Amino acid sequence: MELPVIALLAGSFAVTALARRLGVSPPLVLVLVGLGLSSVPGVPDYALDPQLILTLVLPPLLYSAALDSSYLRLRANLRPIGMLAVGAVLLTTVAVGLAAWWLVPGLPLASALVLGAVVAPPDAVAATAVGRRLGLPRKVTTILGGESLVNDATALTLYRVAVALAAGAGYGIVEGLGVFALAAVGGAAIGWGLGWLVHRVRLALGDGVLESALGLLVPFVGFVVAEEVHASGVLAVVLAGLYLGHRSPQADPVARLQDRAVWKAADTLLEATVFALIGLQLPTVLEGIGPGVATLTAVGLALVGVAFLARVAFVFPTAYLRPLARRRPGWVYPPWTHAVVVSWAGMRGVVSLAAAAGIPLTTMSGEPFPGRAEVLYLTFVVTVGTLLLHGLTLPAVIRRLGVQGSEDSADALAEAQAQSAAGRAAAARLEELDDGDPLHAQAVTELRRRIEARTNAAWERLGGPVAHGGETPSARYRRLRRAMLEAEREVFVSQRDQRRIDDEVFRRVQHELDLEEVTLLRE
Repeated sequence: MELPVIALLAGSFAVTALARRLGVSPPLVLVLVGLGLSSVPGVPDYALDPQLILTLVLPPLLYSAALDSSYLRLRANLRPIGMLAVGAVLLTTVAVGLAAWWLVPGLPLASALVLGAVVAPPDAVAATAVGRRLGLPRKVTTILGGESLVNDATALTLYRVAVALAAGAGYGIVEGLGVFALAAVGGAAIGWGLGWLVHRVRLALGDGVLESALGLLVPFVGFVVAEEVHASGVLAVVLAGLYLGHRSPQADPVARLQDRAVWKAADTLLEATVFALIGLQLPTVLEGIGPGVATLTAVGLALVGVAFLARVAFVFPTAYLRPLARRRPGWVYPPWTHAVVVSWAGMRGVVSLAAAAGIPLTTMSGEPFPGRAEVLYLTFVVTVGTLLLHGLTLPAVIRRLGVQGSEDSADALAEAQAQSAAGRAAAARLEELDDGDPLHAQAVTELRRRIEARTNAAWERLGGPVAHGGETPSARYRRLRRAMLEAEREVFVSQRDQRRIDDEVFRRVQHELDLEEVTLLRE
């Protein structure tokens, strides 16, 4: 299997790179390419391993997203996020389950509810990527991102209960609620505790490389430990990531830089692989489906509509029928266009397929699991259908409604004000550190120049180009300094190639030059 796996990873990366170069959504292109390749003779059978996806792929994706999320923004939007992640998933599970039970002859209600649970949670990876590119308001992207962090926990818990019912485990309503409560409370407690413990260990280590290495273990440890005690591994990973992300300013700066680079790269490769796998599942999900595949496909497309209508039916009432007692001072109704975008961002992802593939083959009595093949195929149709329908049309919906954020100017002003305050604090600290050494005055002059340059650059971002050929003073400084760095780098490369300096010396100097250039690029 080594060659097919390498081919999958390399091919997914190549398609992602091409899609980014062309300015189109990589997830959608990957799904289409996977669908096209699935019927090509000689392409290996990439049957989805649910344990692999849920243990080795889902945790790092969730953890990375949690690290990059804003704990404060999520807390400020906790109500809409919680309503979508729990309420919308429950409603979609029931609506899709009842519709499938009615539309598919012979499908038991418990199996239909399994289908409802696995297709209930939207995957907001594609939606938030499109939203950021088109400038969606920050509140909308926060809600969509926060929902995607938590809704898998709700759906997988419902899935666990529904599978137990269909397999004859004898769950009742009370037992089901107990499983749900244990998963939620236990997962949150484990995640928060793990985040607290890892943060304390990282502070004690004081080594950026070791801190980053420890961070790589967190999502897997949190997920496995929580699942072992029948709690929610998803919630454990998300809470640990949120805690460590919020506390990251206390970590080693080397660890912060490394973490961001490592997790961004891992995200790109993992997301590319899982979206390609979605399209490549077609031969697998067709197994066990008889001549009625056309009818079942029509049912799946109908369920796409049911899932969308269930989301609309939940989003609008919860956004506009808010109890008067819960209105905070100054609270206003969100624009209806925002509710439309949130309703439309209902793409499903690989978690749905992984959960469906993990349905047991037999019941507790040894009988074949009723409707397993139909549930797996319908999950595939709903997943691909929502990805293509919503994914292809979401940019047009956003543009047509004119839903755009207005945070850029406010962010620039807030950053400039904060930078000014930070500059004053830095200057005051310089005065405190004056030890009377004659070299102190020279160092202070250089450091004050750097403080002034950084502050000026922040204020310049508020306005447009000025004189001097359309360059601000800070922009000209960055351009000239980057040219100087390039000249320095060429000399060091030449010295290394002529063996005048060792490779170890070269790498150390190159690292220093790279850090300064990255700083200039950021500014």
